[in-house]
Amino acid sequence: MTLPDVTAVANSPNSADKAGLVWDAHGVPRCFWQPSMADYHDHEWGRPVGDDRRLYEKICLEGFQAGMAWITILRKREAFREAFDDFDFERVARYTEQDVDRLMGNPAIVRNRAKIVSTINNARRALALAEETGSLSGWLWRHEPPAAERPGTVDLDYWNQNPTSAASAALSRALKERGWTFVGPTTMYAFMQAVGMVNDHMNGCVCRPVVDAARAAFKRPGPA
Repeated sequence: MTLPDVTAVANSPNSADKAGLVWDAHGVPRCFWQPSMADYHDHEWGRPVGDDRRLYEKICLEGFQAGMAWITILRKREAFREAFDDFDFERVARYTEQDVDRLMGNPAIVRNRAKIVSTINNARRALALAEETGSLSGWLWRHEPPAAERPGTVDLDYWNQNPTSAASAALSRALKERGWTFVGPTTMYAFMQAVGMVNDHMNGCVCRPVVDAARAAFKRPGPA
């Protein structure tokens, strides 16, 4: 699918709630955090993801992010991919204590033993879930919240007051019941925002209608 050009969307005559927005030199509005992660905001965050490996990767990286700034993890993402076999969870599931030691000696990633062990554990849980249900992505996307649970407006107040949601809490519980770790409700809400299960671009952000279009066109994955 060819997405709408962001400049064309920005120049539409529709008015928008400006709370939580910043404007570039051309007067194009975007979410307040866009200047620190421009490419990630404009071309990745909120776009629907249906690939098992990339969804597993995102859960793991959100877990590594706990207690840190996301930009730190984003800058290290390629190093994480190299260290963890591009987050091929079938391979990561076979990691041993020697791999933990190898990863703890890698200065290019976040060297937190608990989070490294969690990534290996979650690979085994992802593999089991995919084998059981046929598709990790299909199982995860079952937790996409219905439209009735979404706010009418996403603005700075909503952003600050809703670090979790009923859907992210339910997903967190379901994963923990299956033995996943570092998957709290706040982490799972950030995951859902990033992979397009919700659209939390601010109302008025040039990317919000682009993401709406991508979500409308996205074929939700089911069992393999």
